[in-house]
Amino acid sequence: MRKLPFLMLLFVAVSFSAFAQNKDAIIGKWLNPSGEGQIEIYKKSDKYYGKLAWMKEPNLNGKPKLDAKNPDEKLQKRALLNLEILKDFVYDDGKWTDGTIYDPKSGKTYSCNMSLKSTDVLNVRGYVGISLLGRSETFRRVK
Repeated sequence: MRKLPFLMLLFVAVSFSAFAQNKDAIIGKWLNPSGEGQIEIYKKSDKYYGKLAWMKEPNLNGKPKLDAKNPDEKLQKRALLNLEILKDFVYDDGKWTDGTIYDPKSGKTYSCNMSLKSTDVLNVRGYVGISLLGRSETFRRVK
């Protein structure tokens, strides 16, 4: 009976270390905090990207919503659905760093880091300059 707590503790420790070392654990679909959209995160070569794969309201007046807030006029006519908004993330010691996140509501792009709180909870931090000057949001995995 004395071995049971030790074995449970060992199992938990191994589970956490295996979870932390899986660089592809971020791959999948994630619901944003407002529930308005799902981001599909995928891997290209050795970097991670994410596109707006689903929108609660993808159309406006019967036509697809466009990237109207983009500062580049040439890009303002592209549809928001399937737009790549997460770019160039690299896995580093349990975190996905050095990427960018595009906010289609403002047309602005921010530096971004992501980390998993659990297998189904993703912390996304967008910032300007240093990570302290930013905002974090929590995304939930779509099952």
